[in-house]
Amino acid sequence: MRCYVFPGQGTQKKGMGRSLFGRFPDLCRRADRVLGYPIEELCLENPERRLSDTAYAQPAIYVVNALHWSAAQEDLPPADFFAGHSLGEYSALFAAGAFDFETGLTLVRRRAELMSQISGGAMAAVVGLSEQIVQETLEQHGATGVVIANYNAPEQFVLSGSREELARIKPVFEQVEGVRGFVPVRVSGPFHAPAMAPAADRFRSLLASVEVGELRTPVISNVTGLPFGPDAQEVRDLLADQIAQPVRWTDCIRYLRDAGVSVFTELGESKVLTSLIDRITTAQEPAPELAKEPTEAPAREPAEEPAPDPRRDLIERIKREILQPEIGDEALAFDEDASFRQLGLNSIIYVRLARRAGTVLGVPVKPDVIFQHRSCAALADYLLTRDDIAGSAPPEAPPAPLRAYQDERVTALLHDCANGTLSVDRTIEAIRALA
Repeated sequence: MRCYVFPGQGTQKKGMGRSLFGRFPDLCRRADRVLGYPIEELCLENPERRLSDTAYAQPAIYVVNALHWSAAQEDLPPADFFAGHSLGEYSALFAAGAFDFETGLTLVRRRAELMSQISGGAMAAVVGLSEQIVQETLEQHGATGVVIANYNAPEQFVLSGSREELARIKPVFEQVEGVRGFVPVRVSGPFHAPAMAPAADRFRSLLASVEVGELRTPVISNVTGLPFGPDAQEVRDLLADQIAQPVRWTDCIRYLRDAGVSVFTELGESKVLTSLIDRITTAQEPAPELAKEPTEAPAREPAEEPAPDPRRDLIERIKREILQPEIGDEALAFDEDASFRQLGLNSIIYVRLARRAGTVLGVPVKPDVIFQHRSCAALADYLLTRDDIAGSAPPEAPPAPLRAYQDERVTALLHDCANGTLSVDRTIEAIRALA
């Protein structure tokens, strides 16, 4: 089974959705009517740096997520589940049919306005520590006004509270054994914490008048880590509660894995959720059994080696050696029959993919070949018809993207930056703090 996941606030950036606005102009016009300003201009030009403002960032992310969902409906197979991180939950509910695009955007705009009005707080990410150690550290140092706001992965949590308290406990966490970073999050308030209760109450009043339809596909709630039920009022209540309660992303992914989901596809402008899901699912894998004493077993014929499959090998090489260096680990789980269009690739990326394909295969490959054969399977089928393509045997392993550093904490932070879990700015801040 497969689940499509939608990212939330923090993934906004100038240029987001560039390849999709022209593809879905009607959706953009509808967004402009709701917001009263041109969404394409906001996303592509970021006038007055408005994307750093919660009131603008949240509607922008919702619209771009909707563009990616529109593309996915054309390019990808149906989903068995949806999930979204914080704000992304509205995109998941829209995709599942809880409300139409305009209703969802109206809710997101009002949610953003209410959340941006709660000031005086901040958030910070703690990387490398277990939940128990994080909680014990807060209790031991009397940080009663600081709570875990995001359970992002087994060793990644986001704290929410007053700026003064977070500043006070920052050096405390930086001295805890095993910590890889205590990084401030650039938000305007203490989201997903009790301080947001007034915003949640006002938002609840708006939700009371919103029609919520039956979900066509199950959606996992951030508040409970379980699917939303069929009761429309329950959906309204959980959306209001989410503003002031923690995002239990780890519980959401564990539920989905237990439900049989094996393929997660992140729709949007980020690969952050993909990285978090990898961490959660890796931590969930059972430990291998200890080696047992060998016992005498009846002799049996050796198993017959499977026949080589050049097409399968080439598809895997396209994912691993051509796509993955450009789009990250999502390439490894990318559906082989899905169109590259759903990744939101621009013309520059197609040129780089063609160059990489030429390097990997040892023959020239033009960008229009990648563009015309827009899935891993179609590209492999085309390449197998060429006489000049080298065999599918994998080359020597490429060098590691990050040279090992003598400080393991720095190495871990650099890997977090490379896979999108931490931004470059936050990584630099964390490394400076270690120094």
